[in-house]
Amino acid sequence: MGKPHGIGIVGLGVISAQYLDTLVGLDTVRIAAAADLDPARARAIADRVPGCRALSVDELVADPEVQTVLNLTVPAAHASVALAALAAGKNVYGEKPLAATLAEALEVVASAGDAWVGGAPDTVLGTGVQTARAVVDAGEIGRPVSATATWVAPGHEAWHPNPDFYYLAGGGPLFDMGPYYLTTLFHLLGPVVRVSGVSSRPRDERIIATGPRAGERIPVEVDTHVTGVLEHVGGAVSTVTFSFDAVATAAAPLEVHGESGSLTVPDPNTFDGEVRLRRSRSDEGAVIEPRAGYEQAGRGIGLIDFVAGHGRAGGDVALHVLEIMTALTESAREGRRVDLATTAERPSLAPLTPRTAWRA
Repeated sequence: MGKPHGIGIVGLGVISAQYLDTLVGLDTVRIAAAADLDPARARAIADRVPGCRALSVDELVADPEVQTVLNLTVPAAHASVALAALAAGKNVYGEKPLAATLAEALEVVASAGDAWVGGAPDTVLGTGVQTARAVVDAGEIGRPVSATATWVAPGHEAWHPNPDFYYLAGGGPLFDMGPYYLTTLFHLLGPVVRVSGVSSRPRDERIIATGPRAGERIPVEVDTHVTGVLEHVGGAVSTVTFSFDAVATAAAPLEVHGESGSLTVPDPNTFDGEVRLRRSRSDEGAVIEPRAGYEQAGRGIGLIDFVAGHGRAGGDVALHVLEIMTALTESAREGRRVDLATTAERPSLAPLTPRTAWRA
């Protein structure tokens, strides 16, 4: 076995704990360094993870022991950190979205050179979405005709102690939660060629409900209810809804309808879940046993997939999904259908891989 792949983490907020749970202790990768605007956070990780050093961002991207920079910063910093890492010859794997704007994302991808750029969400590599894709690819619902995707909630200020960035550029329900659903639709139905969108912003400020800042009012600079229609290259049409302005919903997270069957897909913000296939109106649906994907996966499986030589969570997909979101925003603002300029190839189906295998 060769030397473990060296990873440097930039940005040690709430989501970093989930990545560390997945990555620490593997034989194939090691956390070589950590950096954050708050040096105390980096020192805490260095104290906890064997072999990890607390560095500044500049030191981390220049460090020879770091082969890939794991970019977990807020969306507004995604591009600057990624570009610095790429300029230093590092691979980059980042949280979603790939960048706060499409122009920045295009610059990131264009700057990759021989390096690899990848990005979340990698939940699509779990058994839930991959099994659903295996069903669709096998023709078990017939020719795909349509899909629906729904995510609604009151807003992240209800639980997050520092929710400000969710309501700034690069945030909102579309850019925060949309990537999970839109990347799933991409895996199931292929790239999108055209979109139509409508959106609204009922409130110009939100009130933090928990933590030391409870009661503080924060500004809302993005639309918080977004609906859209996606036209996929194969002819299927998807209808999507993302909202921070609803209490709850009983709708399935995602459904795909074909000429001979309908498929219920589990929450794409998770890695597994029940896939159910219906073949008639009276059919309650058969649960499909896992056929593909990484079993019991966690955030960071896309990085593990890359280190293993597959790269299914590639930057081309993240770029295409970002353009879908940008185009929906543009369509809603201008009241017209918007054609997309980017596309991407669907990555290969991830074979069913037990936890014991991918953690080896």
